[in-house]
Amino acid sequence: MAKTSWLIVLGVLAATPASAHVFLESKQATVGGSYKAVFAVPHGCAGSPTVKIRVQIPEGVIAVKPMPKAGWNVDVVEGKYASEYDYHGNKLASGVKEVTWSGGKLPDKNYDEFVMHTVLTDSLKPNATLYFPVVQECETGVSRWIEIPAEGAGHSREGKAPAPAVKLLPKP
Repeated sequence: MAKTSWLIVLGVLAATPASAHVFLESKQATVGGSYKAVFAVPHGCAGSPTVKIRVQIPEGVIAVKPMPKAGWNVDVVEGKYASEYDYHGNKLASGVKEVTWSGGKLPDKNYDEFVMHTVLTDSLKPNATLYFPVVQECETGVSRWIEIPAEGAGHSREGKAPAPAVKLLPKP
């Protein structure tokens, strides 16, 4: 009987939401530094292949450079920032606000990663969590990984569609 209970516990743990959504590979990043955001896509939409990934860039994240991906198109939407940011002695008032990879096909049974290089400005608060909302479009269906907990609630993976998140660390 104990062996059966243990197997049930293992099955429940394997099915937790942490393995069921788009997430960031690196869980921590330093304010004021560069951050390689690696978005892991572990599945499609209810069995349907992924054909597009759209990532919203949060305020305070600048100098975004998406990595090209063989078989996929990469596009960016640019816009004005809420503030000006210092970047290597220059003032940046606008930049990438959204990155989209499309035109490829990621079968539900496969895993892949979508990567961009970013800079996390000094305006971001250390010990806070930064969220990158993602929309995953499939041949059939859409998964919106956009849930952000209320301020002060902390990061929770208990929502049905949590946005990928990174914990911000203070400068060393």
